[in-house]
Amino acid sequence: MHKEIIIIIPHYNNPKGLCKSVASIKEEIKMDIVIIDDGSQQEINITKLRKDYKLGRIYYKKQQPNKGIAQALNVGIDFARKNEYKYIARLDAGDICYANKYNKQYRYLEKHSDIKLLGTWVRVVDSKGAELFSLKHPVGYNQIKRAMCLNSAFVHPSVMFSSEILKVIKGYPLNYFAAEDYAFFFDVINKFKAENYPEILMDYSVDKNSISSKHRKQQVKNRIKIMIKNFYFGFYPIYGILRSLILLLFSRQATNFIKTKIS
Repeated sequence: MHKEIIIIIPHYNNPKGLCKSVASIKEEIKMDIVIIDDGSQQEINITKLRKDYKLGRIYYKKQQPNKGIAQALNVGIDFARKNEYKYIARLDAGDICYANKYNKQYRYLEKHSDIKLLGTWVRVVDSKGAELFSLKHPVGYNQIKRAMCLNSAFVHPSVMFSSEILKVIKGYPLNYFAAEDYAFFFDVINKFKAENYPEILMDYSVDKNSISSKHRKQQVKNRIKIMIKNFYFGFYPIYGILRSLILLLFSRQATNFIKTKIS
């Protein structure tokens, strides 16, 4: 039987956040989960997770040693591909889904078969759950293509995409540390239509110890490499590279502080 949806959750030393994220999934449709443990030292009570989760099966895979999120995600993608899931969704340990988030994305993708990847708007919160600001990325495909010249136009753990794209795009590239999602999304929009669902459907947690925060400069440098790879002569690509060069001067905490003041 062809399976519909699987959620890929990479995990590294955040069992409380993982349990909170899984518990937040409240849907009217069935869906499975695959957890990729990326060499954690903190054990997960997978038996309890499986017992408490009522919407489908939870699969658990552990890789040793720690190999990074891109490889963890590719393990999840390979699992989804081999088991013939129609849609693949993302979630990070610590992020909170609103009720029927995945159902809304699933129904939209089923209705609009030309759209192969769908993100959502999110509420950005700190590690204690306090609201910082909202991220409302462009909705339409043409707007997204322009916005991608400046930064990612998708919140990574919010997306759901059709497994059809895996016939062309094999997975996340491994040569853009801390910017793998940006490279992946560029590969997707260069080949397929993508949109954002215009509703806040999750709380996206920003942690000062996350890869994006701790390796900010490396992330921005790799974003610039991705921009150059996808460069064409025009206002947005040129502005995007110049903007990113300026961002090298600022920490993620500084840019988040600015966003809280202007949102």
